[in-house]
Amino acid sequence: MTDKSKIISDAAMDILFRDARTYNGWQDKEVSEVLLQAVYDLMKWGPTSANCSPARFKFVKSPEAKQKLKPHLSEGNVDKTMSAPVTVIIANHMEFYEELPKLFPHTDAKSWFVGNEGMIKDTAMRNGTLQGAYLMLAARSLGLDCGPMSGFNKKGVKDTFFPDENVEINFLCNLGYGDADSLFARSPRFDFDEAAEIL
Repeated sequence: MTDKSKIISDAAMDILFRDARTYNGWQDKEVSEVLLQAVYDLMKWGPTSANCSPARFKFVKSPEAKQKLKPHLSEGNVDKTMSAPVTVIIANHMEFYEELPKLFPHTDAKSWFVGNEGMIKDTAMRNGTLQGAYLMLAARSLGLDCGPMSGFNKKGVKDTFFPDENVEINFLCNLGYGDADSLFARSPRFDFDEAAEIL
């Protein structure tokens, strides 16, 4: 039997999923550092394998930081990113396993990864992407809108914002209060039977 005490409201489901959209334009409203820290502090509880937590986040907020990001953006992403209050760079730390003695202390999980480049890469990409999605859900749950995107020079972003860190850039996500006039018509989604099967 379903435990109804664990089911969020229909309104919350709308905010997180059904009414959530990818915004291309933004209202001129500030996003505070306190709110960004709250987004992170909610996101960090999302599960990753062996609690590996490989994602690293740079919240690009100041005009100076935005100008450093601008030359690395694809043409179609420039205006919406420059007008967004915040752009988050989501990167995967490729030496995440060095922190496993702290994050997963009940076994020697670090030894699973040392020297296993394929496992490191797969684990970082899978779990870092999960954490990027958790970040979006956390932001939406705290009243922000999101604009996740590809379309940028990964090497340029890495060299500019993580010059001395062993990371791979995953994706970018604009955050703020979306301008509804910037939305495209909602695109269709697959029905259950088109994309899923119960075995």
